[in-house]
Amino acid sequence: MTAETNTRRRWLGLLVVSLGVAMIIVDATIVNVAVPSIIEDLDATSSDAQWIQESYTVVLAALLLVAGRAADRTGRRKLFMAGVAVFVLGSVGCAAAPTPPALIACRLVQGIGGAMLLPTSLSLLNATFTGRDRGIAFAVWGSTIGGTAALGPLLGGWLTTELSWRWAFGINIPLGVLLLAAAPLALAEFRDPDRRRGNDWAGATLSVITLACLVFALIEGRTYGWFIRIATVDVAGLPWTARLSPVPVALAVAAAGLLCFLRLERRRGAAGKPVLLDLTLFAIPSFRNGNLVAAVVSLGEFGLLFALPLWLQNAHGYSAFETGLALLPLAAGSFLASGLATKLTAAKGPIFVVRLGILLEIAGIAGVGLVAAPGTAWWNTTVTLLLYGLGVGLATAQITGVVLADVPVRMSGQASGTQSTTRQLGSALGIAVLGTVLFSTLAGHLDTAPGERELSGQQRAAVVSAVQDSAGAAIPALAADPRSAPLAADARQALSTATRWTAFTAAGFLLVGLLASARLTRGEQRGTP
Repeated sequence: MTAETNTRRRWLGLLVVSLGVAMIIVDATIVNVAVPSIIEDLDATSSDAQWIQESYTVVLAALLLVAGRAADRTGRRKLFMAGVAVFVLGSVGCAAAPTPPALIACRLVQGIGGAMLLPTSLSLLNATFTGRDRGIAFAVWGSTIGGTAALGPLLGGWLTTELSWRWAFGINIPLGVLLLAAAPLALAEFRDPDRRRGNDWAGATLSVITLACLVFALIEGRTYGWFIRIATVDVAGLPWTARLSPVPVALAVAAAGLLCFLRLERRRGAAGKPVLLDLTLFAIPSFRNGNLVAAVVSLGEFGLLFALPLWLQNAHGYSAFETGLALLPLAAGSFLASGLATKLTAAKGPIFVVRLGILLEIAGIAGVGLVAAPGTAWWNTTVTLLLYGLGVGLATAQITGVVLADVPVRMSGQASGTQSTTRQLGSALGIAVLGTVLFSTLAGHLDTAPGERELSGQQRAAVVSAVQDSAGAAIPALAADPRSAPLAADARQALSTATRWTAFTAAGFLLVGLLASARLTRGEQRGTP
């Protein structure tokens, strides 16, 4: 194979990997706008709707570490293709699902495929590219994540409105078939040359239990209560009648599982046995400090995408498609960042680009908070969302490069799995905290609104509960009734205020991430080992 052919193959491989990542990231956001149609078509309960969205996230996070290590041992291209096949299989099941339980089961299958794809995509890029080209590859990878996360609601809204919610899943099928055909031609195979026999089954089991319990607790804390149960618990049909919420139980299991996992991995590593996670990776300063920054930044990075669609649809009356259009500047900024990142990294180094990206994210999110109001026009958020998208594209790509800069290629699978897990847990914690800020602020401001004071205590509580439980979706119904129209105006104002404080909280998380980036030293600015 000539050098020119090899170069062409590598860049085609980047396209294949980016499309694979785009498929799983879009699927995580596209479903949000399709859920109302799914509820109506399948006669799903609120609990069903919740698990249609969250089962994918829980399984994805729980299996990232296992998938990263499996990629090292079995071959990264092989696992990438297997992940695409599993994801497509799950998408076929979702598109044809006749009942909510069937749809939830197929979402679990999608989560397994997504967990196989995400860390494998990173390790493939880390093994394929070096030097300046690696920085370009990571920039494209990071911008793909930020851009497609914003495009998801637009695509989902259009497909749901013009065709059917089933096409929100069906669109993955032709793309997956294309990836399966292109992967053998565009991607080289890489695997860990370590010949030690055996598998760390105990470590894999502990990691799955630990991560699944932790993500479950972070997602469900607001729904079921952080300590005392505040709602009926319905998880996969299992009854929970105790007064204690399952959330602290899940957190306790996660804490115990983490301690056992670390002890097990340390002992197996010292004995020369195969391990799921080589703890010596954390002796690499760029890996250790980069993961710390990635975790903190993830707390605030995508939290705004949780609050903005609710605000645009319920406070402004936008359709799902119009909401996607309003979020397009975020996607545009993220894709634009892939071109800027390469030149900036070459001139200033990756750590400068990470810090610049975080600063732009802070400016964009704080800007949204400053303009959030019931009468805010869509164009008032264009510049701030563009800045936010630029920041996401710059910071996501370059922090990934910093984390993997000094990791040996043979360990890049488990390193990528660790980095993906860190970001996933940070995002879950951010959504948990920001969701609590959003809904508690919404309830607090609505409860003290002028229109609510004219109601009796019981009536006021019912209105507040309806708006809070529906995440603002009850506002249009209030506005349609002349008797409750003033309450709808109060609810729009309360939701806008809650969005403002959620944005400021997310900006605060990012400020902490910026301060944490001080731990990244100039010796970690190489971007390439």
